[in-house]
Amino acid sequence: MSIMKQIVLYSAVAAVSLAAGIWVRSHFSAVPQIPLTNEISQQGAQAILAASLPDMQGQDQAVSQWLGKVMVVNFWATWCIPCQEEIPEFIETQEKFREQGLVFVGIALDQAEKVKAFSEEFGINYPVLVGSMSAWSLVEAAGNKMSVLPYTVVINRSGEIVETYLGLVNQGKLEKAVIPLLKQNPNAESSTQTQ
Repeated sequence: MSIMKQIVLYSAVAAVSLAAGIWVRSHFSAVPQIPLTNEISQQGAQAILAASLPDMQGQDQAVSQWLGKVMVVNFWATWCIPCQEEIPEFIETQEKFREQGLVFVGIALDQAEKVKAFSEEFGINYPVLVGSMSAWSLVEAAGNKMSVLPYTVVINRSGEIVETYLGLVNQGKLEKAVIPLLKQNPNAESSTQTQ
């Protein structure tokens, strides 16, 4: 076998191994992450809310425009199998709680063309922003030091991170975190957290 063929073969094996490792790690780590420190939580929320990323039409959208709603920010990619598994439940949850002030914000770490095709195929009913690889800094700022996808961050109406999920998160776990937040108003959250 020529050296060039060996290089191609080893590269292919390495790529498949890496993808399988990422999938296994994210698929089997579907539990809430170790709680973030207050400092990391604040820095993560500030970084996410300060971000402005292009939507599917290429128009920059400030994440802060959804401040005041309960936000579920989901970092994902089209090639991520656990992401594909959880998005239909996100669509259902968005529809179920939209009127109560819930908004999912998908931040895709992927190419815009792939994200647009995927979103149309799945019928995503919430804002999808394209962060490409540059948005990894947001993922890390929000406490995902393992760089695993999917990564989901729940932000209350006051703009504070209250929960994070490393890997696949199901609808039941997400609703358990979100429903109490939907019943609170921003002033009540601020006063209870300062006590």
